[in-house]
Amino acid sequence: MGTHERDGEDRGRGGVPLGGGLTTGEVARRLGVAPTTVRTWDRRYGLGPDAHTGGRHRRWTATDVARLERMCALTATGIPPAEAARTVLGEATLGAESVALTAPAGPTAPTSPDTPPQAQAQAPARRPSDTPPLPSARARSRAGSGLRLGDVRQECKGIARAALRLDAVALDELLEAAIVEHGLVAAWTEVIMPTLQAVGRKWESSGERYVEVEHFLSWHVSGALRRGAPPSAADRPGATIVLACVPGENHTLPLEVLAAALAERGLPVRMFGGALPVESLVTAVRRTGPAAVGLWAQSRTTASRPLAQHVAAMEWGVRGARRKPVVLTIGPGWSGRTVTGLPRPTGLAEAVAVLESVVSR
Repeated sequence: MGTHERDGEDRGRGGVPLGGGLTTGEVARRLGVAPTTVRTWDRRYGLGPDAHTGGRHRRWTATDVARLERMCALTATGIPPAEAARTVLGEATLGAESVALTAPAGPTAPTSPDTPPQAQAQAPARRPSDTPPLPSARARSRAGSGLRLGDVRQECKGIARAALRLDAVALDELLEAAIVEHGLVAAWTEVIMPTLQAVGRKWESSGERYVEVEHFLSWHVSGALRRGAPPSAADRPGATIVLACVPGENHTLPLEVLAAALAERGLPVRMFGGALPVESLVTAVRRTGPAAVGLWAQSRTTASRPLAQHVAAMEWGVRGARRKPVVLTIGPGWSGRTVTGLPRPTGLAEAVAVLESVVSR
């Protein structure tokens, strides 16, 4: 029997397992937060499961998860967690009192086709289950992230919520999980970059509010890349790749992703980061004798054709066997400023493929 068939037999309405609710890990994945965050909200603020089952593992019902959804929505707007928890618990108490006031005084017999019409009108409608279904993924994303993410992976919404809450632990766990699950290139292209773009749009449209969120998210992405990348590969003659931002360019994160993706493939990389002066770039190329040089430009004002042409014309080696590097112009700053004869990859996957091809030659 396949996994999907087993899931279909073991789960009831709203995806809640028939065996008694969701585990803490499953709840965390649904909410897009770290499991430690769920446990902290339980231990510190009393937002744990209402019902307790035997054994070590706690089980969360749809009602419990709905409470946590509300907690996510409130903290995403900047409300401190303690205050948000008081609000959630207060709303739950009011809801319980409302149900008690409107409930019938005594048990009501179920209706049947033979029950008189007057009795049927007084009997409450029966529900298949006393547990309401879990909110849909679309409803959760609207409540939690506060960003216009559009049609993206669920991981984007979880990362956005953690960034808006400035939750460092959750953000690190979610970023690392995305890289492990999808691989670095897919995680960057389909999860991390769309989230960064959404945060940037939020910043631009809100009068420079959320700047701290963008910086916070970028910093943690950079950290996740460094932790996830393997150790630097040993130099191989003629196989080194030099990566640097052009002078005046300080947006290093996309280049950090490229460096990590190349290291993941065992390619020797020398990363020089932001705004490398021309003299320093030339010195680095002469000292390393690279097979390829990647020059990143975020803005058209920093992309320099003469610089790219100068690096591409550099030579080294013994007479009769002199070599030149293949220079890649990378980043949106080179749009409309194509340098004849130099590759201009349009995305991370293409840049990795071109550099792998150059080194293999």
